[in-house]
Amino acid sequence: MPGTRGPVPVPVQNGDGDLTLQILQAVNEHDIVKSADTFPNTSQTVIKAALDRLASRSMIEYDTKDSEEVRLTDEGQQIVAEGSHEYKVWDAVRQAGRLSLKDPVLATAAAKAGQGKAFKNKWVKKDGDALVPLTDAVTDTTRDDLQYVADHRAVRRADDLKELRKRTLVTTLKVIAYEARKGPKWALEIPVEVTDLTADMLADGSWEKATFKPYNFKALGEQSPGTGALHPLNKVREEFRKIFFNLGFTEMPTGRFVDTGFWNFDALFVPQQHPARDLQDTFYVSDPAEAGPPGPDPEADAALAAMEEEDRDEESSNQPLTAPPTRTLDYAQYYQNVRSVHQDGAFGSIGYRYPYTDAETRRLVLRTHTTAVSTYCLHRLAAHPRPCKYFSIDRVFRNETVDATHLAEFHQVEGVIADYALTLGGLQGFLRRFFKKMGLVGLKFKPAYNPYTEPSMEVFAWHQGLGKLVEIGNSGMFRPEMLLAMGLPEDLRVYGFGLSLERPTMIKYGIDNIRELLGHKVDLGFIERNAAVRLDKA
Repeated sequence: MPGTRGPVPVPVQNGDGDLTLQILQAVNEHDIVKSADTFPNTSQTVIKAALDRLASRSMIEYDTKDSEEVRLTDEGQQIVAEGSHEYKVWDAVRQAGRLSLKDPVLATAAAKAGQGKAFKNKWVKKDGDALVPLTDAVTDTTRDDLQYVADHRAVRRADDLKELRKRTLVTTLKVIAYEARKGPKWALEIPVEVTDLTADMLADGSWEKATFKPYNFKALGEQSPGTGALHPLNKVREEFRKIFFNLGFTEMPTGRFVDTGFWNFDALFVPQQHPARDLQDTFYVSDPAEAGPPGPDPEADAALAAMEEEDRDEESSNQPLTAPPTRTLDYAQYYQNVRSVHQDGAFGSIGYRYPYTDAETRRLVLRTHTTAVSTYCLHRLAAHPRPCKYFSIDRVFRNETVDATHLAEFHQVEGVIADYALTLGGLQGFLRRFFKKMGLVGLKFKPAYNPYTEPSMEVFAWHQGLGKLVEIGNSGMFRPEMLLAMGLPEDLRVYGFGLSLERPTMIKYGIDNIRELLGHKVDLGFIERNAAVRLDKA
C-alpha cells in the first residue's frame, strides 16, 4: 500500500474540533478571515500552526498583521467600574460639604493621588484644614477615557496614552493576528497526499489522479548533535604524554587531589614553618580536617603496577616486569625517619632542628604539586630499588590571587628519573633532549632553591615572539634527606623536573589571559575551532 499523508488535526483551545477544517469553513464563507475576530480565544501559536499546514498545501494564503493594543490594568478596570480617584475625592467632599484633611476617607493612597488631580481640575479647594467643593457637577473624563480603551482597545487621543501609562492605568500589548484567504489549490477538505509511487499505481493508472506530497528541497533536515571537542589543555597534555612515552616513562596515578601534609610537605623535606604551608598559600580541607598516619594506598599501587606492566618491553614480555620486592615497606619507620631528619637531623644532615608536630602531618590539603604523588611512588620503589622513569600531568591547587597569568588551580607536568650514579650534568643533558622535542633549544640554567632538591636549577629558553629568555620549568636532584629516609640506597639518585601545562598552551594558541583558557570565561567556539596541537620539534 502506498504511503499516504492525510490531514493532521490541530486542536482548538476551547473545543474539540479540527482547527484546520474550521479555518477552511470560515474562508469559504468570507473572502477574508481575520483570526482575531473569528478565533478570539485561540492562541496565536495554535492559529499559526494550522495556517502553516494549510498554506504549505497552497490551499490558503495568509498575511501577518502586527498591531499594538491598549489594555486596562487592574487599577484601570477598577476606575471603569467605580470612578476615578479624583472623582471619588470630589464626591466625598461634595456629600460632606466640608471634609477634614484628617478624615479616613482621604487617608488612602488612592485618595491622596486623587486630591492632586481634583485640585488641578478645580473641583475642590483647600479651606484651612479641610476641603470644600468648587462645583456641583463634574465630568469624570478619566473614567470616560478608560471606558473607551475597554471598548476599542485603543486610546481616544494620541496624547492620552502617555498620561494613562504614567498613571499605570493602561499598558500596551503587541498583538499578532492573521488574515487568511483562498489559495491557488483551494479546497474544503485537505486531500490525502501520496508519498510513494508504487508499481500497482503505475499499472492501474491511479497515479494520474493521485496528489503527491511535494518534496521540500529547502528543508535543513534534523540538526545534528554537536560533536565533542578536546580542550586545548587536553590537546597539549596529550602531546606531552607522547613525548614522555617515547622516552620510556611510566605514568603515575594522580587521581588523588586531597593529600596529607606528610606526603605534600614533610616527606619532601619542607619544614613545617615554611611560608608555602600558610593559609594564604595553601587550601586546607575543613571536613574532615585530618587523616591518619601515612600508609599504603592499594588503589594507587594497583594502578601504578598496571601502568608498569603495560610499559614492559616486548622483548621481555615472557618475564616478570620486576623481581619480587626484596623487603616489605615499613610506613611507621618511614614516618619516624622523616620526623628525625626534620627535628634532630639524620642521614648526614643536621636537619631543621625544630619541634616536629604530628598534627601538622595529618592535616588534609588540596595538593599544591604533583610531587606529592612522586614521593609516594619513590617510597614504593624502596621495596625493590631499581632504575625507573615516572611522569605525571594533573591538576594542583594554590591560594593564588587570580589575574591574567595566575589561577587558584593549574596543571603541573612533572617527571622523575631514578638511576645509579646520576650527575647534574646528566640532568642538563636530559632536559636539553626533552625540551628539544618541543622545539626549544639553547637552554639556559640558573641556580635556584627548592627545599627538596639540591642542587636546583630554573630552566630558561629563548622565546622568539617575546625576543627574550623566559622561564619554562624547574629542576633539581632530590636531596639525600628525602631519599635516604625512604630507605633507598645511597647510590640511587633521582632527577626531578617540572613545568606548568598552561604556559606552553597559552604560547601555542596565542592566549594572553589565562582566564580565557580555563574557567567560566572560556569561549566554547574557540575550543571547537582549534585543531589538534602539534608541538614543533627542533
